[in-house]
Amino acid sequence: MTGELLVVAGEASGDRAAAAVLSHLSGVRAFGMGGEALASERVELTSDLRNSTALGIAEVAARAWNVGLAYARLRAVCVKRRPAAALLVNYTEFNTVLAKTLSNMGTRVLWYGAPQIWAWRRRRGNALRKHVDRMAVMLPFEEPLWRAIGVDARYVGHPSLEESRRVSETYPTKHEARRAARALLGLTERAWTVAILPGSRPHEVRKMLEPMLAGYELVRRDRASVDARILLAPSLDERTRTWAHAVASSYRAEIVHVDARAGIAYALPAFDAALTASGTASLECALAGAVPIICYRVGWTTELGARLLMTTRFLALPNVLLDRAAFPELLQRNVNASRISETLASLLDNREAFTAACAEITTVLRGPTATSQHVARMLEPWLANTRASA
Repeated sequence: MTGELLVVAGEASGDRAAAAVLSHLSGVRAFGMGGEALASERVELTSDLRNSTALGIAEVAARAWNVGLAYARLRAVCVKRRPAAALLVNYTEFNTVLAKTLSNMGTRVLWYGAPQIWAWRRRRGNALRKHVDRMAVMLPFEEPLWRAIGVDARYVGHPSLEESRRVSETYPTKHEARRAARALLGLTERAWTVAILPGSRPHEVRKMLEPMLAGYELVRRDRASVDARILLAPSLDERTRTWAHAVASSYRAEIVHVDARAGIAYALPAFDAALTASGTASLECALAGAVPIICYRVGWTTELGARLLMTTRFLALPNVLLDRAAFPELLQRNVNASRISETLASLLDNREAFTAACAEITTVLRGPTATSQHVARMLEPWLANTRASA
């Protein structure tokens, strides 16, 4: 064993979460897959997450070559360097296969951000139990679920809540955070403001940006005081960014490029509402008080598979946490200009009815105050040799 740490983050949110953990592991040599946030922590990237990100059956198949190449490259590097420990963040299908390889070569595996077996394919938990040494879970109800399967799981808090708390430490009041964020984004105090977050994966952006903008445009025609910003994830490739700029220009909408390390936490207090893709961003919006309308649109093969396999009543993470339809969900064919405009207009007219639910999210996630530091401490016993030889 070399004493090195392997880090694998296949998505933008995972890249930020992993980078936050690395910031508490000074002197550790790390390599693996990630993006700009991990690169800023001096992680040696053997694969760029922008080449491997995909969601859904058809989408994964379309990028299968890149994903397969990334796995083969990473596996070869691991066989050669034999890391002492691995931090695997989300990216379930890829990391499930990788965990088995790592376990067989004697690498200790910490999985951060558990596969959502509470939503679908529960049997995956039994397979992972053999190859994961410890699991740092982000949702409070996941710890007993994984422990019942036989996995050494610990609830460490959610990285989005940690980022939200960081904003609160910078700005003592919500008004100050809102004023600073609006000044940063060039938004006036008088406007109703809407964040448009079409996703961190190229296919998400291409499926959802146009209907989101079209729905927002219908609202803006009736409400001159409504303003919006498109928040583009740093994980997107240049071709998708260029396409998004062209679409935004046709709607006279302004794009903000999200900082890879800081994320969207400092920008979100500026907004009253958000049109957001399903995923971590929806939770970040709720925590910031930017009431989310969660949109989900995938290919028909993925939709069919999800209908057959899903066991949860809700798709949006904030609704799952509250176990009720606290925030609007627009799925598949309902992600269209008409439904989006109707939902957004209604939300703006009745925003106060949703703000209590936003506050509830913080209460439900209450737990460890330093999520990334807790994860780092779970890794430290396995990395003693790394610091000794650094």
